[in-house]
Amino acid sequence: MTVKRRDVLIGASGAVAGIGSLLGSRAAVASELKELAFHHIHTGEDLRLVYAEGGEPIDDALAAIDYLLRDFRTGDVHPIDTNLLDILSALYEQFDRRGRFEVISGYRTPKTNATLRTASSGVAKKSLHLSGRAIDVRLTSASTADLREAAVAMASGGVGYYPKSDFAHIDTGRVRTW
Repeated sequence: MTVKRRDVLIGASGAVAGIGSLLGSRAAVASELKELAFHHIHTGEDLRLVYAEGGEPIDDALAAIDYLLRDFRTGDVHPIDTNLLDILSALYEQFDRRGRFEVISGYRTPKTNATLRTASSGVAKKSLHLSGRAIDVRLTSASTADLREAAVAMASGGVGYYPKSDFAHIDTGRVRTW
């Protein structure tokens, strides 16, 4: 059997392409960073971090987010739904990772939620804030109306818009708008 130079070159170029493709896909996964930036308007705390890399959550980063999004009235900390963080990260990416989310409300204890319900008819009795599945925010690099539109277009959960108070409610419940 005679091996021709042309066959060797074709085989080698195929192998190089295959290795390049494999390395490229690994690099893409490794570089898949989920980043968020927050400013909590009630506590004055700031947080900018990567909370997942290559599809894997970073425990210390999640703990820092849980703390920042705690019920600032009571100090109670609750795990924040990573699906909610993924929605926020996708929105942040849509706005070129500029600015930061200004947090109005993250997790709420039942006591806080009940107190807020007495002051406003817009607070749900079974609010998803109670389970760390909702957040009220605005994004400094976009109008709140644009943030709302982008969240609605994602169709990933509930989106409320409060133009007078200048914030959007985003949650991981069923898809709905108000």
